[in-house]
Amino acid sequence: MSLQDRLLRATRSRVFGRLAYLALKSLGVEFPRSVKWDGPLELAHGAVGLVVHSATRIGSGVILMPGVVLGRAESWIPPGKVANLGGGITVGDRVTVGAGAKVLFRAGQQLVVAEGSVVGANAVLVDSTGPWEIWAGAPARLVGMRERED
Repeated sequence: MSLQDRLLRATRSRVFGRLAYLALKSLGVEFPRSVKWDGPLELAHGAVGLVVHSATRIGSGVILMPGVVLGRAESWIPPGKVANLGGGITVGDRVTVGAGAKVLFRAGQQLVVAEGSVVGANAVLVDSTGPWEIWAGAPARLVGMRERED
């Protein structure tokens, strides 16, 4: 278990949560405390450069690689204007997001990376995926299916 993994777990602590968040951020991982996540979550190789939007929900058994962005597609719109429109990202159980991949939601959109999906390295995903699908490319497109885990 990496230092980043340990700090991420510590962000849930009432006493040390804020300090753990700041330590994680100093190591190059932006993972707001408002992000909801279940069970084991792996920040592979320390996930340096990881940025997660505060309106993200992450399932269990998820692997996030270095350089991943889970965020807004319309970064040019001021946050105050887009906040009223809502939207966010839901990452299902047993998802792997490859190094440098960008998963971007539009204002008002609830983008879902379904259970068991894989988002390839350096992919730019702006659409929801189906269960156990493999997406790659920029923009990302469906390139295959994973074998279902039981």
